Amino acid sequence: MKHTRILWVTAAVFILDQVTKLYILKTMSLYQTYPVLGDFFQITYVENTGMAFGIQPAHSGLLTVVAVIVSLFIMYYLFQMKKEKLPARLALTAILGGAIGNLFDRIRRGSVVDFLDSDFFNIHVPPFKLWFLEFDGYSMTRWPVFNVADIAITLGMVLLFIVVFTEKEDEETPAQT
Repeated sequence: MKHTRILWVTAAVFILDQVTKLYILKTMSLYQTYPVLGDFFQITYVENTGMAFGIQPAHSGLLTVVAVIVSLFIMYYLFQMKKEKLPARLALTAILGGAIGNLFDRIRRGSVVDFLDSDFFNIHVPPFKLWFLEFDGYSMTRWPVFNVADIAITLGMVLLFIVVFTEKEDEETPAQT
């Protein structure tokens, strides 16, 4: 089946993600840090029981169920879009590989192993009120720790946005009578 070859990207992302997480689990203690580029980039072993950026949902079981449903939907959609352009399919396979990698951790361990720790930039959003919504503000002095699966999901999403926003619709010229 020629159209299933692209799923090798999903498998490669999943394997790379799991191998790196296993290495961290075998060689580091929880919260242990190894500086790589000083304070800018470190390897720090943490476990994330929530979502991306450490967001903690009210029901973590619901997060797992949603992740399973989204992964199945992406898989189904990939088989339906056999004739779509390669970049769109590649984006979805990267997202799927990352989602399965983190989902595997969540089901197997109850948390996701994160270890890539970078200090890209600080974020500060002051408190504000917009119509009837009040926002308390948000500050982040260090980027949240992430993993290979998160990178694959992010790159896949960026590629997918590029594909969607640069895709030109087929222009049909109206038939002249």
